[in-house]
Amino acid sequence: MPKTPPNSLDIPLDLSLQFGALGNAKPHRAVLTRARVQRWMRHALLRQAEITVRVVDTDEGQALNHSYRGKNYATNVLTFDYAQEPVVMADLVLCAPVVEREAKEQGKTLEEHYAHLLVHGTLHAQGYEHETNERDALEMEALEVLLMESLGYGNPYE
Repeated sequence: MPKTPPNSLDIPLDLSLQFGALGNAKPHRAVLTRARVQRWMRHALLRQAEITVRVVDTDEGQALNHSYRGKNYATNVLTFDYAQEPVVMADLVLCAPVVEREAKEQGKTLEEHYAHLLVHGTLHAQGYEHETNERDALEMEALEVLLMESLGYGNPYE
């Protein structure tokens, strides 16, 4: 299992931030500034990374989730991890309408929910897992809580 991330903003991150065809992209673009996305992701990184973050609509999110996971619905975040060493290489796909809906349902700001999902996806890109067994799930969740608190947000699971 990977070590606990060092919470260092000095870790090199080559970030590509992309927005797909979104009907109402303005609030998502306002929250997902390059500086914020880099800050959130660097908090969860152990080593240098090359990561693409793509923000998509429901159709693209559903198509990707169906193609790669066999699940015919759009989910909040998908992580495609290609390498963990010596450089973390991954794509993170965030489905904007799902993220927005979940934030409202959970009583969170859009910013807070995006921060959590980017931390969550970045941990997945480094080998953390929550669907394999309860121990791994508890470890990943505890780490997410610590990272979110260090970023100034509350517990994402409350």
